[in-house]
Order: sequence, then C-alpha cells, then structure tokens
Amino acid sequence: MNGNVEVVVIGGGYGGVTAANSLARRDGVSVTVVNPRPEFVERIRLHERVTGSDDATEEFGKVMGGNVRLVVDTATRIDAAERQVSLAGGGTVSYDYLVYAVGSGAADPGVPGAAEFASWVSDLEGAERLRAALDVAPASAPVTVVGAGPTGLETAAELAEAGRKVTLVCGDVLGPSLHARVRRPVARRLAELGVTVLEGPGMQVTEVTHGAVRLGDGRELPSAVTIWTAGFKVPDLAARSGLRTDAAGRLVTDTTLTCVDDERIVAAGDAGVMPEHPFRMSCQAAVQLGPAAADTILRRIAGKTPSPVRMWFAGQCLSLGRNEGVTQFSYPSDKVNALSISGRAGAGVKEIACRFTLNKLVSGARKAGARASHGNSTDRPDSPQPEHRTTPSSTRPAA
Repeated sequence: MNGNVEVVVIGGGYGGVTAANSLARRDGVSVTVVNPRPEFVERIRLHERVTGSDDATEEFGKVMGGNVRLVVDTATRIDAAERQVSLAGGGTVSYDYLVYAVGSGAADPGVPGAAEFASWVSDLEGAERLRAALDVAPASAPVTVVGAGPTGLETAAELAEAGRKVTLVCGDVLGPSLHARVRRPVARRLAELGVTVLEGPGMQVTEVTHGAVRLGDGRELPSAVTIWTAGFKVPDLAARSGLRTDAAGRLVTDTTLTCVDDERIVAAGDAGVMPEHPFRMSCQAAVQLGPAAADTILRRIAGKTPSPVRMWFAGQCLSLGRNEGVTQFSYPSDKVNALSISGRAGAGVKEIACRFTLNKLVSGARKAGARASHGNSTDRPDSPQPEHRTTPSSTRPAA
C-alpha cells in the first residue's frame, strides 16, 4: 500500500483507545477516532461516579496520542464497499482500514417495567441518571440492585457503604462468575455492609414498577430506586451495516480479529466475537484486543499475514466499597480457581488494577505522541482536538 494509510476507529473505550495509540505510533498511518463523547470514560469506575467517589472520566488528551484526530459524533452506518462511515451529524469519514470498537451497554431485560422504571450503570449517561435519582430519594429509601455479577456486586456495596438500604437480587447465585470458595468473603462483606442478598429459586425479578419490584416467588419488594445490572448488549451498527453478526449482535471475526465479510474491518473489544475462541466481555480483554487489532492492520499494511490472537487472563478484581474488595484469580484461559485476596488487600489490588489500566493508556498516548513530536507525522496538534462533526468526503486517501 502506497501513500498515507487512513484508519478510522469507531469507539473511544479501552479497546478503541489502545488500538488508536498502537496505530498512531507508525509512520504513514493517520488515525481518526469517532466517539459520541468528548471525554474518555473509565467504565470500571462508573459505580464510583454514582456515589461521587470518582468522576470516572479523563480527558482524551491524557489517554490518546496527540497525533490522533478525535471526531465527537456517533457512527450510524458502515459502507464497506465505499469504505466510509456515516455519522449522525450528517458527515462521513473515509478509511483504508476500520477498527470496530463500539463496546457494549445495558441489555433490554425484557422484563415488564424495567426499561421505564429501572436505572443502569453501564455507561456514563446511565450513571448520571442513577445519581440524579438517588439524589432525590431519601437516604432511608430502599434501593434494589438486580444482578449479582461484578457490576451488581460493586454497585450494591458502594451504595451500602454510602449508607443506602440495599437489596441485591441475584436471580440465581451470588457472584456466578466467581469460584464457590471466593463467594464466601463477598457474602461476608455484603452482610457487614447491611446488604440483603436474595438468591436461589424464585429470586428473579418479573416486573418493575414505580416503587417496587416483583419476584418470581410472588413477593413484592418496595424499591424507590431500582438498578438493573444483569446482562449487556452491543450496538447494532454492524448488523445495520449488513455485516455478519452473532445472535448477540457482535461482529463475527476470525482469530486475527478480522471481519469475516471484509478484511479491511477489524474488531476490538466487547462488540466483536471469535466464535471458536469466545472471550468474556471485560476491560481485561479489551486492553489486549485493541493492540492486537492494531497489529493485524499493521501487518496487512506491511504485506504480512496477521497472527492469531492469544488472550491471557489473570482474574477479576472487585471493589466492595472503598475499604474492602476481593480479587478472584484465574488460569490464563480465564477459568477461575480457588485463590483470592480479600479485605483491605483486595481493595488495594482493585485500585492498583484500575490505576495500572489508566497508566497503560497514558503511556500509550505518550508513545503515540512521540512520533508527532519527532516530526514523523503530518502537522497535528499536541493533544486530540475534538471535532463535533465532519463534512461529507468526496475523495479517498491513496491506497
């Protein structure tokens, strides 16, 4: 491929940012990130934003290289034949290669009243709405958290430590992704915080109303604020664009993260799936998939065959309030084992993990920005300058 190569990254989350920074380090590669928000969201801290212990955002100028162009807009369609992305603001951006990193959000639970009366904490806007709902609810008002995965556990503990009266409806078992032995310190910590845990048969929410939730066993629990954390979905951009997806709407790729319909499109993060090698939707996966997606593209640019992706997992870190937590260790395959760290040490490990992840993004931004400062890229500002729309493009970069 001759001339400058234009790569568009759809999504500025963990996968998108790490992919952009890796790509921006290469001469002859220009990177544009399309993201609906002008700031980076630390999704693993959104439960902290709800209580005000952290704002869960960072400036893109801190986590993304200064030679990366940022377009604040929402992608509405990918035209693979024309290699263009249509934007909600009315413009388009053209690409030679595309990184599909649109992430995931709250799934529609399909439970009557949930979409109308429940709150979410899976994205920045949802966390803000939840915080507003809690602000107007009396401190003694009952709060129900539905779902006992990592998000539900962290949210329930955070709110209980802040003095809220919390009920956690597990649906089946507390912490289904945890080893049975590791669930014990989690249960103890929730009990210490005063969280009422409902698990087992009949502990599924069948309806959400303005002031209550109804359970499968017929009980009705008062609930001034109901928070739904069970299940995630991905945006339907790939499906709307005519690209092959799985039943959950994720872009189907091969083991090099390449879209099975178009080798110019590569996935990174929650919104892609390798059917023969599925991985858990997580920040831990995304920060590996972003650089891997970049490597696939860079190898193709260089005329080389991309390498299959190898994923390695270390475990799951849970904060259970600000003072305690649990770290669940796993085998590299992501299968959990009985090893864990709990208590204050567990909280410390979780905080280290959050800071380490952010520092990796900052380090990647500096390495990407170093290329511009050494005069190896086109004239670009020292930090990403958000553009709130682009104009329709009538030309394509040389390929």
